[in-house]
Amino acid sequence: MNSLYPLKFKPIFKDKIWGGQKINTILKKDFSPLANCGESWEISGVHDNVSIVSNGFLEGNDLNDLIEVYMGDLVGDKVYEKFGNEFPLLIKFIDANDFLSVQVHPDDEMALKRHNTFGKTEMWYVIQADKKSKLISGFNCKVDPELYQRNLNEKTLKSILNFEEVKAGDVFFIPAGRIHAIGPGILLAEIQQSSDITYRVYDWDRTDDKGKPRELHTQLALDSLDFSFHSNYKSEYENKINETAALAKCPYFTTNILHFNKPIHKEYFNLDTFIIYMCMEGEIKISYLNDSILITKGETILIPAEIKNLSFIPIKESMLLEVFIS
Repeated sequence: MNSLYPLKFKPIFKDKIWGGQKINTILKKDFSPLANCGESWEISGVHDNVSIVSNGFLEGNDLNDLIEVYMGDLVGDKVYEKFGNEFPLLIKFIDANDFLSVQVHPDDEMALKRHNTFGKTEMWYVIQADKKSKLISGFNCKVDPELYQRNLNEKTLKSILNFEEVKAGDVFFIPAGRIHAIGPGILLAEIQQSSDITYRVYDWDRTDDKGKPRELHTQLALDSLDFSFHSNYKSEYENKINETAALAKCPYFTTNILHFNKPIHKEYFNLDTFIIYMCMEGEIKISYLNDSILITKGETILIPAEIKNLSFIPIKESMLLEVFIS
């Protein structure tokens, strides 16, 4: 069997009522013939949306089939023991030209019971944001189910939601149960559990091209909501050049950022997991074994668990998101 190598995949583009053009104009991905692309699924094992390899001798194979063949060599022994042939993360770029629905995701226990699937904890890294762009994360005051229900019924839900003005580099961790929505003018990277379960709470009274409102999931959402209030919903971190900075760490994924302008070498002998790199800025040559591969802004790459040594040589000042399972 030939040795594994860093894998690139064909993006899976999603036409969305709230989507825009930045996945093409900023990330340089051609999503035609879609009119408005809201999402680019970079790495996915979700049923009916499984990523297809786009480089090397494995080109044309889908991710779940590769896991079945390569098992722990691809994803790590511990990851394979826990998840089997299912890839545990869903990696996306999202471009919002309008507000997404106000929504919430169930946790593992509820998702397993209701849908026989994983829950959905996620995080956002803002790549670009228009001036005064805002998103929603959590509540802006102490809320209980009665107060929430009253505001929902009276169409005053916005008054208890926490709106955050954002800029490039901002990070938000969204655990299952937290009410949230991405706002217009925001392009971001999303790292999440492998789940496509979303409960819509409020959709801004929008209708589709047939004049019908999208389905809401009022009771499902109510049962899933975490009503906790926090004074700060944004993740704080220090972005130092040529150092790895921690952005998020939870049972489902660890995400770091690497901002660098000189070559960096990394060893992964203490990690039993695949590693994903998403290029936020710049252009990097990644050297492995006796070969190398180039990654540029807007590209995502999966490093198999069996590759334990990598060198990153920036062609110009660059930034990578680093994602793995601890």
